[in-house]
Amino acid sequence: MLESKFNLPGQTAFYKGKVRDVYTINDKLMVMVVSDRISAFDVVLPRPIPYKGQVLNQVAAIMLEATKDIVPNWVKSTPLPSVTIGLKCETFPVEMVVRGNLTGHAWRTYKTGQRVLCGVTMPEGLKENDFFPEPIITPTTKAHEGHDEDISREEIIAQGLVSKEDYEQLEKFTLALFARGKEMAAERGLILVDTKYEFGKIGDQIYVIDEIHTPDSSRFFYAEGYEENQKAGIQQRQLSKEFVREWLMENGFQGKDGQQVPTMTDEFINSVSERYIELFENITGQKFVKEDVTPAEAEARINAELQKMA
Repeated sequence: MLESKFNLPGQTAFYKGKVRDVYTINDKLMVMVVSDRISAFDVVLPRPIPYKGQVLNQVAAIMLEATKDIVPNWVKSTPLPSVTIGLKCETFPVEMVVRGNLTGHAWRTYKTGQRVLCGVTMPEGLKENDFFPEPIITPTTKAHEGHDEDISREEIIAQGLVSKEDYEQLEKFTLALFARGKEMAAERGLILVDTKYEFGKIGDQIYVIDEIHTPDSSRFFYAEGYEENQKAGIQQRQLSKEFVREWLMENGFQGKDGQQVPTMTDEFINSVSERYIELFENITGQKFVKEDVTPAEAEARINAELQKMA
């Protein structure tokens, strides 16, 4: 599904994100359609990836179900493999990024000689992809357009973006979710390297929202060979959508002004789709089952589910 154009009962708002179409129902529920659109470098690429939306939504559903004893989540129902219906929360304007390893943005900061990221001091003497002594939280602002920006715990509280009491609770939830995610990954022969969580609130209750532990929001390494690769200075084998970014960079695109997205051939599109399915099966340990529905069928099933909730 490239995009949805539903007319849902009780619909009070609609928002089209980079890869999600979000319908607000009676200002209380949200219908999130995870499309097959794919973005990189804050740009939506011109061609969709078959079954990508189904992969992301189903991984998120499995992971949210497996962590609901830690923190309640927004999910009420998944009427379709690429659709989730859940609670509309007042969203906290920060993303809680948590890192177990010196990778990606943290490594790029570290190798310039800087040792402080988002107010957190990183220890000396680390190599790329080494484990931190303890996971670190490096929050960002939540941008509706453009890039999220690094921000420190102290700045978040000082600016009143999140109250001190709520932020301390978000930190606890973030570390507990990450610990559970690492346990689940280890069972699959994987290392959960880094990820991000988004939270919202209804009244005094905090909920984890959106997706968690998916290949778009997280980075995984294969545990087998990790130590040997670190000793030899070899890049780690990873499970994430990083391979899409790498392909774009190899073809001269990093989202900068004047750059053109390279031609996405059918062969490339199919290879990305197969990679996402491989990611699903590795992360969840379940066999992926492709499900195709027409837009009319999808809308009918969503409507039926909303009527049951009314």
